[in-house]
Amino acid sequence: MAMFSLLLQPDELVRRLDEKNLLLIDLGSEESYLARHVPGAVHLDYTHIVAARPPVMGLLPDEHRLSRVLSQLGFTPESHVVAYDAEGNGRASRLLWTLEELGHKHFSLLDGGLKAWLVEECPVKEGRESRQPSHFHGRYQGHQAADKEYILAHLLDPKVVILDARSPAEYHGEYVRAQRGGHIPGAVNFEWTQAIDQERNLRFKPMDELRSSLEALGITPDKEVICYCQTHHRSAHTCMVLKYLGYPKIKGYPGSWSEWGNAPDTPIKV
Repeated sequence: MAMFSLLLQPDELVRRLDEKNLLLIDLGSEESYLARHVPGAVHLDYTHIVAARPPVMGLLPDEHRLSRVLSQLGFTPESHVVAYDAEGNGRASRLLWTLEELGHKHFSLLDGGLKAWLVEECPVKEGRESRQPSHFHGRYQGHQAADKEYILAHLLDPKVVILDARSPAEYHGEYVRAQRGGHIPGAVNFEWTQAIDQERNLRFKPMDELRSSLEALGITPDKEVICYCQTHHRSAHTCMVLKYLGYPKIKGYPGSWSEWGNAPDTPIKV
């Protein structure tokens, strides 16, 4: 199999739909999937790749549970996963981030997701599709995820920048979705939708524009970037943007503000 780009354009995927070891995963709603999906894609319910310990949400699931879910999709270490959804690719990005935490490197994000695929009149199928189940057993590698303790230990580290992918209202504590509102001290706000080009069917914005916007906030490739939002859904998309731009040190914070904002002793700024 020839290499796929991390950010895969619909027209390239159309040409390569029959390639061996390709695993297409649709993370949109079941209703949307059954109505129209990329030919060959299997459906994955987003709730199956996240875990909750209320009030903390968006955690990594148990390795055995996740392995079982991936096995049902026919996932193997040889699979090249192409993921997409119908809502800006936040869900799809969370899946790919999770696969990377399992040590899997062969994956792509369908640029623009289902919207670009449909608007640009690429082929679609209806109904449910399935793959032969596999026997995958995964282990988290510990390289992509940052926990609360890790962030607390790096709050004053000049080599680390914390990126808050939530809305400005959440960042400033005007819209509160936890016991406390505000943001992690030192975090810079780059709302995840700033990376999405509404005029180009929800694709990533051009690389130069993205790089310029991030670097203007001090989010530079020489630093480790820790991304968070409310549950590491939106910020997973931001992690994929940074990976696309070639940032070498990227971590996501599972639980994100649902953990930090509900903890009684974490420092907060508004």
